[in-house]
Amino acid sequence: MTTVYDYFGGLYINLTNRCPCRCEFCVRNYTDNLGSADSLFLDHEPTVEEIKNELRKWDVSKYEEVIFCGYGEPTERLDDLLVIARWISASYGKPVRINTNGLADLIWNRDTAKDLKGVVNAVSISLNEADSEKYNSLCHPKFGEGSYDAILNYIKEVKKYVPSVTVSVVGSAISRESVEKCREMAGEMGVMFRVR
Repeated sequence: MTTVYDYFGGLYINLTNRCPCRCEFCVRNYTDNLGSADSLFLDHEPTVEEIKNELRKWDVSKYEEVIFCGYGEPTERLDDLLVIARWISASYGKPVRINTNGLADLIWNRDTAKDLKGVVNAVSISLNEADSEKYNSLCHPKFGEGSYDAILNYIKEVKKYVPSVTVSVVGSAISRESVEKCREMAGEMGVMFRVR
């Protein structure tokens, strides 16, 4: 099991395998590992101290940022994520990014964006489709119909508290028309857009 790994020159933290979505394109459907990881499937969720100890084994100084992204949704462990992010900032002076599906508010049944203020430097949110029906068909969120609207609201809220916000789509999983619609939506919300 791997909790900290290098992937295309980025340093990633794999906190959990829990996720409220079952996206049809998810890489974990096809492989156990990415980059330097042997397996991103966890036999247990690492404690905060276990993550700190793993990070101490790495030359964190050579990385531009540290990213919370593994084979689960990192905000499933939001409180631990924030503790680790503060420690990274204090110990290494490195910016922290979260790659998320944008469903933290539904996971926790409260507004979570303000928790990131002053702790997280960047958030990348997987928008993945141009409307609710297509999103639900592609990502199968356990929260059902309200999921897409919750993501849109999360994007708008996170923008108030985090300096850098990007929405992304998987270009190979959706139509060109949907990609362009999502690009347009990102522009309207005043956030960056990326096709991954």
